[in-house]
Amino acid sequence: MDIPRIFNITESAHRIHNPITPEKLATLGAALRLEAGERVLDLGSGSGEMLCTWARDHGVVGTGVDLSRLFTEQARRRAEELGVAGRVSFIHGDAAGHVSDEKVGVAACLGATWIGGGVAGTIALLARSLRSGGIILIGEPYWRQLPPSEEVARGCLAGSIADFLTLPDLLASFGGLGYDVVEMVLADQDGWDRYEAAKWLTMRRWLEANPGDELASEVRALLHSEPARYAAHTREYLGWGVFALMPR
Repeated sequence: MDIPRIFNITESAHRIHNPITPEKLATLGAALRLEAGERVLDLGSGSGEMLCTWARDHGVVGTGVDLSRLFTEQARRRAEELGVAGRVSFIHGDAAGHVSDEKVGVAACLGATWIGGGVAGTIALLARSLRSGGIILIGEPYWRQLPPSEEVARGCLAGSIADFLTLPDLLASFGGLGYDVVEMVLADQDGWDRYEAAKWLTMRRWLEANPGDELASEVRALLHSEPARYAAHTREYLGWGVFALMPR
């Protein structure tokens, strides 16, 4: 059980597997007014940077679940590095359908809403683990500006323009699901650069070390095409943010 190997290759050097910087992640933790001992569940936790740094900075405790064996091991090492291994744990497994044994104050899914079949389903899944008065965190793309064509949307790696909403429409959609938006932290183009451009050096170093690998031609093709695709499409049209929600 694992994610497609190509992602384990291209993002193997990432600490954060979304277009949000460490500074923005810290801003988010401070904005939520986290208290020591608060329980956090992170579905699709990647390499564990959110849980580990919040455990260090705010004293939270919690659990992360991720399908990538590599990222889960990196999360455990990060917890050891930051001295918080006694407060956070990481499970290698499928986050889809995962419900915490103990209710949590923050239930999060940043950038992996496919686990619930979309935003609405993922919010419903997270709500099953949430204590009364708790906060749900959803990390999700939105259109900074509507693409002028379906071709441009596909250049942003979306299936179609309809895959994402504009920011006002996304915020309104949370209300339609019965939630108040109580905070948000939005990525910027620098965050996108750190997420996307960091893959390119990783791919180049991987190709140098693995020229005969069965995925070498795929990685080489990505390294050739991704910088221009990203600059022309994702960087200009696609936003990304973390939205804090509380049920009405």
